[in-house]
Amino acid sequence: MEPTKAAGKSRIWIYHLFAVFTVTAWGLSFISTRVLLDNGLHPIEIYIYRFVIAYVALLAICHDRIWANSLKDEALFVVCGLVAGSVYFISENVALEYTLVSNVSLITSLPPLLTVLLIGLVYKTNRPGKGAYVGSVVAFLGVGLVIFNSSFNMAINPIGDLLSLLAAFCWAIYSLLLKPLNAHYDARFITRKVFFYGVLTAIPFLLVEPEVASPAVLMKPVVLWNLLFLSAICSLGGYLLWAYAVLRIGAVTAANYLYFQPVITMVFSVVILHESLTPVGLAGCLMILLGVWLADYLERRTMFKK
Repeated sequence: MEPTKAAGKSRIWIYHLFAVFTVTAWGLSFISTRVLLDNGLHPIEIYIYRFVIAYVALLAICHDRIWANSLKDEALFVVCGLVAGSVYFISENVALEYTLVSNVSLITSLPPLLTVLLIGLVYKTNRPGKGAYVGSVVAFLGVGLVIFNSSFNMAINPIGDLLSLLAAFCWAIYSLLLKPLNAHYDARFITRKVFFYGVLTAIPFLLVEPEVASPAVLMKPVVLWNLLFLSAICSLGGYLLWAYAVLRIGAVTAANYLYFQPVITMVFSVVILHESLTPVGLAGCLMILLGVWLADYLERRTMFKK
């Protein structure tokens, strides 16, 4: 084996560490957003502040090209910015006002499974196997339990869980749209375009949220630190490190780390936010995680048999 290849393989653990770091940051991002909401910021402005900072930082290191190869691709980036930017994160942020942080993290862990089902609907030659359907049934029963649990908790409104489900579908659609873009553009360019159009398409949402926090709120240390964490660590660092992790250890291996995101959120939401988890909610959590894992496991097992 050549020395350079051997060295490359010996350092592969770094990319596993990238995946662990990113999933941990994304798991904590729900709690950070909840802290900002509790300090007087509103869902839409949190999203805009977060991604404006991330976009400017990314533009500083990725500015060689501005436009896509064609008008069609540019329009596709606009749609990506809408579903993976403004609609996804605004739905997620608003959901945090109505339901438990752990619920939002759990339900938004469904996109990998939803993506498989959507690919089967759009690309007739790439239909999912029985494993995907079995996992889907189990996971969606889990979502049902989580929403059922919320409806019997007077402090929680099930609309938050439904908004989380909307966010999950948006990310699944984004994953589908990425397929033609990945063939022509690198991860940094795609991420920068999604950030830009995500912020641009979020501005009209301010019409339904005309009230914004005063500058005094933005100067509070807890607000500044959490905004910087969301922008620099979760958005800029997370997206880039995840792209490198997927490139080096593979999409399937990297996706397996995502199973731990809701667990991280749940643990820290109990410790930091003092949220409670009922037996029904815990059962829903376990079913969602089991469903996502089961679909992946059965699908890979079927592939190996072929």
